[in-house]
Amino acid sequence: MSDAVIQVDHLSKYFKVYHKEAGLWGSVKSLVHREYHEVKAVDDVSFEIKQGEIVGFIGQNGAGKTTTLKVLSGLLYPTNGQVRVLGYNPWDRQPAFQKQFALVMGQKNQLWWDLPAIETFLLNQAIYEIPEAQFKKTLNKLVELLDVSDILNVQVRKLSLGQRMKCELIAALLHNPKVLFLDEPTIGLDVVMQKVLRDFIRTYNAEFNSTIILTSHYMGDVKELCERAIIIDKGHKIFDGKLQSIIDRYARNKILSLIMSENVSLKQLEKYGEVKEFELPKVTLLVPRAQATKVAGQILTHLPVLDVNIEEPPIEAIIREVFETKADLQV
Repeated sequence: MSDAVIQVDHLSKYFKVYHKEAGLWGSVKSLVHREYHEVKAVDDVSFEIKQGEIVGFIGQNGAGKTTTLKVLSGLLYPTNGQVRVLGYNPWDRQPAFQKQFALVMGQKNQLWWDLPAIETFLLNQAIYEIPEAQFKKTLNKLVELLDVSDILNVQVRKLSLGQRMKCELIAALLHNPKVLFLDEPTIGLDVVMQKVLRDFIRTYNAEFNSTIILTSHYMGDVKELCERAIIIDKGHKIFDGKLQSIIDRYARNKILSLIMSENVSLKQLEKYGEVKEFELPKVTLLVPRAQATKVAGQILTHLPVLDVNIEEPPIEAIIREVFETKADLQV
């Protein structure tokens, strides 16, 4: 018997989408005959996630990430396949299941717009039937971790986006869910607030051993929080494994960032690698990753270099290459 907290077996979710011709005549025709086409939002996807894992769920817009999370949380029925979360069928929507998971969507909010956040917290206490002592203990802990004690009684409409997102997380976590679905939790936030929320998610996972699926367009979220990634493209799973293995496979080059102590010519640099930036004294080269150390040594020997740094390419560029190659990456 599997010890997985989340089990997804050949999951598919299809939608019928109405197609109407443009213009008045198209509207008239649609009164008599409507044409539909089938969209395979999720198509034969399988995976398992164990307790305590933080898994990055990566895909382009329309890949099927949010649809999958909605099925896992019971908001959508699957077209085909089987899903078990904490041993439950999510779409049965049993109260015992609903008290053990949370879904946080960066573009949706559950806070009452015209009321202070604390009012939503008290409402959730009643909905989830959280005992008073547990509620106070959990609330105080979350408020401390997210540093929001001074805004609990401020109308939600008057909070910044970052402050609202912090309160959204508190509202979702008051009942101490064992499974957490995070759909774009840092969308629209500045880099400082993104880091604050990442640190919080990491701390929460470590303290409560929660199981987390994270979707994000910010690859920094996935890289910092997730050892494992599932990549989905047009409804199909194309990779499931360690994020580092994708980096090792697709990051064919490394980046040499140089600060020159004297002027050098473009021609001098081109024999060492592909010049990506040439704004003296700063120079950036792309070199084959296997030769990066050797090339850096040669440059230090033959060119007037004040400082050199060897870096991995941005994770965004690596994932973009994965999608562009359309390779079969399943492991």
